[in-house]
Amino acid sequence: MPANLDFDALKAAVASGEVDTVVVALIDMQGRLMGKRFHAQHFIENPHETHCCNYLLATDLEMETVQGYKATSWASGYGDYVMKPDLATLRRVPWSPGTALCLADLYDHHGAPVPHAPRNILRRQIDRAEAMGFTPMMATELEFFLFTKGYKELFDDGYRGLVPTARFNVDYGLTGTFAEEPLMRALRNGLYGAGIPVENTKGEAEAGQHEVNVKYSDAMDTADMHVIVKSATKEIAQLHGQSATFMAKYAHGKAGSSSHVHQSLFRDGANAFHDPDAPHGMSRLMQSYLAGQLTRARELTYFLAPYVNSYKRFVTGLFAPTRAVWSIDNRTAGFRVCGEESRAIRVECRIGGSDLNPYLACAALLAAGLDGIEKGMELESAVSGDIYGAQAAREIPKTLGAAAETLNGSAMLRAAFGDEVVEHYLHAAHWELEEQNRVVTDWEVSRGFERA
Repeated sequence: MPANLDFDALKAAVASGEVDTVVVALIDMQGRLMGKRFHAQHFIENPHETHCCNYLLATDLEMETVQGYKATSWASGYGDYVMKPDLATLRRVPWSPGTALCLADLYDHHGAPVPHAPRNILRRQIDRAEAMGFTPMMATELEFFLFTKGYKELFDDGYRGLVPTARFNVDYGLTGTFAEEPLMRALRNGLYGAGIPVENTKGEAEAGQHEVNVKYSDAMDTADMHVIVKSATKEIAQLHGQSATFMAKYAHGKAGSSSHVHQSLFRDGANAFHDPDAPHGMSRLMQSYLAGQLTRARELTYFLAPYVNSYKRFVTGLFAPTRAVWSIDNRTAGFRVCGEESRAIRVECRIGGSDLNPYLACAALLAAGLDGIEKGMELESAVSGDIYGAQAAREIPKTLGAAAETLNGSAMLRAAFGDEVVEHYLHAAHWELEEQNRVVTDWEVSRGFERA
């Protein structure tokens, strides 16, 4: 779906006083919006490029200037990248008065795309699919938790005493989620006003947990909408004196939050995954695409679960998969085939958490699927029943370290993304592990303070 504001409409809105601020945002390694707020008149007069420090693609969640990246360092002086606004992404930001948003792509000073920039990584795989005659179509389902206190108060309290907005499981509950309707209604309407076709929101399978679903679209548009949904949720929560988290697992006794990724390939405007004469309506193309993802599932897990915390979500019996197998409409499988026998047939990858970067996740899944097609891979048999108990099935890596190790050895992803891109994100994984290993946790203190 195109964004809801073209450049001429923006100029008219600025002239009338409706818009006075344009946010120009790149996507960082963590999938966050980073950038500048421009006076709208300046943006109209200078819409083609601005600049940012290249350390924005070499920091962690804390914005630490992590050393060891080849792309940037103190030795190289932390220079600039060129931010080129993608005017096709221009949109209003209804929850921020007088504001428009434009996403930007990153280039070096020679005009070459920065290879490890998330949008550029995904675009490379989209180009690969289009060269094969396909348009990748995707959607992400985002889950998150809402809490009664705002971010500043929780930060000052050390994130202790977290109180979710609900007191019990309100999965699909309408009365149970009514108390959050002022915030959730503002989210739905705000996103729709920003050109994001929200289908619905719903209560999820834990107290205070919600899900937002956005219409199926092309892969880049889906990733763009995903990051805006996350940003909007946090910003609108702040306006209501509350907070939202997209951590994969905020408490060990609670369900985790996922970001399932639905996928198909279209050709000539039709779903190329659908073959009414094939078993389950799955075309030979779809079978090879899914086979590629199953074969490479362990290799691409890092891009679906990028943090130490991400792996706390993979728990038996809480709807997060532990086995990288496929099944027909079975929520215990890592890959679920949805829309069986229909033109809406698609692959749903259930491995990813809500903390994933959608550009990296969609690119990795697409790379694996296209590899399956190119190699004509045969699809293994579906698994049915309670897949948590399928002991012989292919396991999802249990730790960030294991996922990083399999990524390091992935010839497929190194060929698809380039060695320098894989090495860049491997360094991010290793840094995350180093940071975790040096921290004394509450669990260690309570377990060993007296008894060790």
